[in-house]
Amino acid sequence: MAHEPSAGGWGRRSVRVRLLAIALLPMVAVLPVVLGFALFWWLAQFDALLVSKAHDDLIIARQYLRRIMEQGDAQIAALGQSAAFAEAARTHGLDALLEARRTALGLDFLYLTAPDGAILAASPAGAKPADPARWRVVATALGGRPETALDILDAGAMSALSPDMAERARLDLVPTPAAAETDRTVETRGLVIHSASPAPLADGRSGALVGGSLLNGNLGFVDTINELIYAHAELPAGSQGTATLFLGDVRVATNVRLFGNRRALGTRVSREVRDAVLGQGRTWLDSAFVVNDRYISAYEPVADSAGRRVGMLYVGFLERPFRLARWAMVTAVLAAFAVAAILTVPFLLRLARAIFEPLERMNRTIAAVDAGNLGARTGTVPSHDEIGLVARRFDELLDRLEARDAELRAFARELDARVEERTRQLEETRRQLVMSEKLASIGEITAGVAHEINNPIAVIQGNLEVAREALGPAADEVRTEFDLIDQQVHRVNMIVTRLLQFARPDEYAGYVESVVPAEVVSDCLVLVRHLLERSEVTIERQDAASRTVEVSRTELQQVVINLMVNAIHAMPQGGRLRLATKDADRSGTEGVAITVADTGVGIPPDQLRRIFDPFFTTRTHGGTGLGLSISYTLMARYGGAITVESDVGRGSAFTIWLPTLHALG
Repeated sequence: MAHEPSAGGWGRRSVRVRLLAIALLPMVAVLPVVLGFALFWWLAQFDALLVSKAHDDLIIARQYLRRIMEQGDAQIAALGQSAAFAEAARTHGLDALLEARRTALGLDFLYLTAPDGAILAASPAGAKPADPARWRVVATALGGRPETALDILDAGAMSALSPDMAERARLDLVPTPAAAETDRTVETRGLVIHSASPAPLADGRSGALVGGSLLNGNLGFVDTINELIYAHAELPAGSQGTATLFLGDVRVATNVRLFGNRRALGTRVSREVRDAVLGQGRTWLDSAFVVNDRYISAYEPVADSAGRRVGMLYVGFLERPFRLARWAMVTAVLAAFAVAAILTVPFLLRLARAIFEPLERMNRTIAAVDAGNLGARTGTVPSHDEIGLVARRFDELLDRLEARDAELRAFARELDARVEERTRQLEETRRQLVMSEKLASIGEITAGVAHEINNPIAVIQGNLEVAREALGPAADEVRTEFDLIDQQVHRVNMIVTRLLQFARPDEYAGYVESVVPAEVVSDCLVLVRHLLERSEVTIERQDAASRTVEVSRTELQQVVINLMVNAIHAMPQGGRLRLATKDADRSGTEGVAITVADTGVGIPPDQLRRIFDPFFTTRTHGGTGLGLSISYTLMARYGGAITVESDVGRGSAFTIWLPTLHALG
């Protein structure tokens, strides 16, 4: 019967399944994963490019704002140092000059202040700024250095500078989704960009010429930024660029539309952006909710002359068209992949079928041969590639296999006969070994008995001589009886001598030869096969010894078999018998260790120290207690030893160590 692969679920799959997997996995699994990672990377890069564009747009808006501030600074400085200004100061025509220049420069206010705060001239007429030196730019100009900055003016300060300035700055707040909660309904403050420059006065002192513009509602400012950034930008259809100037979180100048053509003045930025930009001073570069839709946005804080964050500068463009374009691209890529898969998969399936069909025919042939039909053949395979060549060679191999099968059957019959003969020989050897163990046990007892008999024999012999001397000539009357006693004493001596020879094997050792330990273990396994067949014991071999030992092969077999039998008896419910040989040195002497270990009941510690004592046994029946004692004595004769380790409930391990004089080359 054919054996199935056992390497797991994949190993049990048929060739058809695996070939189909090889053909289809790249298209239906690997390529989609690669495509998914590529699309993910591309989308991430696409989003990064959008954010990068918003950042570049913000740089342009920042530069434009800085240029306006620098331009105002230069214009005020030029006016204060002009000949026309000096002439007007001398002729008291400063009011007319400031009115004309304010109108020409598009400023909301322009005035000249003395170091003591007195307003010497102002436009529009009637402007009366209170305590102008409190502004940092004015104080800096009075100190001799021009300065331009953004500052927040309240309604009173703006009214003092220009009659309609406060009204133009006023904005009703429009409820805005995602904005922070507030109780305010109107914004009355104004964000003003103002410049101050030192100006010579008629009395020789240096005053400050101050001019500025209100940015609240300054649509020209944001429209110019929008024109600079997005006039030539290639935005998708439906997208639009926007720019905004915030006072706090309120849009005071913007081209973002609320609805229709109405600009979103008075709407507020989302809480998320406000906390990041105004609260933490960070530049925001990400998608953000703007009024009523999401925009790819860039925000940065705007600081006043004291360095406080008072507003924000924003540029951005509508996100939805880019999002639609992005998903249109993803859809197109996925559709192209689907079309490629539809066109490619049938071709791959045909290629796979051309491979697995001949293989399946070969598999059916193998199954038939395995079932006993040695005449089964694959037959002609249409393909002339490697698969076809393998099929033809396979049929040729089956032809040779059928011929060899007949030869093997004849060899098998001959081998069976030899095995039976060898088995009979091994059984005889086993019986001899069993008898040797029994004789060894008897020898231990005989040695003791012979020793005990020698003592009374010596007493009888001595007393017999004393009786002869005491009787003198009278002893002749019982000479026959005394001679009979001498003969029987001599007979007893001969019997005792033979018993001692039997009990002292050191004096009558067997033939010593070079023995390979692994071969001895293999022979012993054959000899205890009858016990293994009756038990649930599995054998584990580890033969690592490269040396030989000089011992009597029969005596070493006797010891190993005794240990194996003991191990098998220690596992009545079955277990694992481990037999190992290895090179091992002991006390600087080269040698070989043979280990016989079981997973049986183990030996208690109180019995372990007596395990090699004669007549001591742990068996409840069937043992003489002489096997381990004899084994220990035999190994000690060759300078070896037997050691034991045991754990109750887990098993025991006996190790025979014998010295060696030679090693295998």
